Amino acid sequence: MVFNLFKHLSQAPTNPRPAPTASRPRQFDVADLYRGPAAGAAAAPDAPPALDEKLRQAYFWIVNNAIVSPHYDIEYNDGPEQRFTVGDSKRTLTLPSAQSYSSFVLIPLLTFAARRKCLFVGGPGRGKTASAILMGVLAGATVKQVKRAMQHGHPQMTIADLLGNPLPADLVNAQDMDDIRIAWRAWLGMRVKIVDEYNRIPTRTQSALLTVMGDNYAEVLNQVYECPEAAWYLTANDDQGGGTYQVIDALRDRIDVVVQALAFNPRFLGDLLVRLEENLRPEELVPPEIVFTATELDALDEQVRAVAIPVPVRRRLEFFASQFELMELAGGQFEYMTKDTARLSGVDWQQLVSADNGRDRLKDLGCQTRNGVSVRNLMTLLIYAKALAYFRGTGEVELEDVRQVLPFVLHDKLQPDLDAPFFGLPENAAYRTDRVSWLRRLFDLACAEYDRLGRDGTDPVGDLADQFAQGLDGVSERETRARLVRIERTIEQVVRGRKLYGHQYDDLLKLKYLHQRYTNYLAWLRTQ
Repeated sequence: MVFNLFKHLSQAPTNPRPAPTASRPRQFDVADLYRGPAAGAAAAPDAPPALDEKLRQAYFWIVNNAIVSPHYDIEYNDGPEQRFTVGDSKRTLTLPSAQSYSSFVLIPLLTFAARRKCLFVGGPGRGKTASAILMGVLAGATVKQVKRAMQHGHPQMTIADLLGNPLPADLVNAQDMDDIRIAWRAWLGMRVKIVDEYNRIPTRTQSALLTVMGDNYAEVLNQVYECPEAAWYLTANDDQGGGTYQVIDALRDRIDVVVQALAFNPRFLGDLLVRLEENLRPEELVPPEIVFTATELDALDEQVRAVAIPVPVRRRLEFFASQFELMELAGGQFEYMTKDTARLSGVDWQQLVSADNGRDRLKDLGCQTRNGVSVRNLMTLLIYAKALAYFRGTGEVELEDVRQVLPFVLHDKLQPDLDAPFFGLPENAAYRTDRVSWLRRLFDLACAEYDRLGRDGTDPVGDLADQFAQGLDGVSERETRARLVRIERTIEQVVRGRKLYGHQYDDLLKLKYLHQRYTNYLAWLRTQ
């Protein structure tokens, strides 16, 4: 009975909302004239579920049967939620009014769907490796194959241990390097790749791992192995420098999301007791209905990428990302007034911060961080927002999708400046240690400022950019000059205030870009 319970997969739909395509009229097909009315009904029960439904089935099977994770920290509401104030610290316990999710299960599953790279962090024995193994089984491998292919980081790990060895006979007899064959490690061909305790791998071997993760190929003695597209799962007991070796920055930057394995709730000890007494291992009981073929994995990735991101959602994300890069005193030329310029210079951070006293350091969100958001971070955020919207079956990305995945994408990418005035306030003390809550709060504050400025209704820079995006074909010299004047007047409006904030800095750079494009076009018109 217990075994059957683990193997059971509910036939009820996992998402009560109607499918996004339900409102589309069905096109007429001549073949319908020759089918009986029962033909379609008879075929429907045997039809496999859509891939998004299959993904949701996998999530609910894992969270209800395989991984004990009662932490529903990705919260959605379709009405007022219940809120309770708890403890001396006056923290809030929220009961969401819509379907919500456990990040420890959902974020790895979105990584699986989008074929990205996920890092599990948390103390030993919290289920990090078990969760990664489940993802490998969902990709169609057996438990034995997944465990044998898993790479275990250790201080003596060599490149040959990681990638493969040259065949001894070839080393003796080969007349040319191209004649040497390599016995490649089997894990390189897996659709799910797992590296356990990756921060125990020596630095030189980390560089080889970086090539596989970043460029999707392995190289030994000029021989190259092209790896298939895959989801990656790495584990570490902490992400703050622990382990035998310091993780190189380039390898850390290739990791797309970080998810924390939260503490086990002893109220669920009975579930562990059943598994112990019945000798049950959830990874060996995965229902075949939620296992994805290689073709389905490719289709899943394509469908995730096809999810639309509405312009209002994109503009709020643009506004958020604009807050953090500006450092006015770091550069003499306007384009170099960034935190990255300060980082490359090697000048003491606190020295630069103490000299930058022109802005309200409590109001300015950029003062809370030591760096900005990179191109790779933004692309990762977009794909995970698409994956979450796809998983939820909403048809397009909602602002709440961005808000929920953002902390896991920027977890170790957006570094807080703990000496900033924001963290000195008593009510913000928890944000010094809780990175997920801080990042979500940061996004909320950016959205509040966006609303205060009325950017949904008034965005002159966005309007000028939209006008330029329509193309320059047929634009006359007179109209080009008029647009240049409008850009210059908009710049005057932006710089009218005495203080410069991050979003204004990016607006001014965009306006300069548009001005230069129209200037070049005007010069071309004069030659015609």
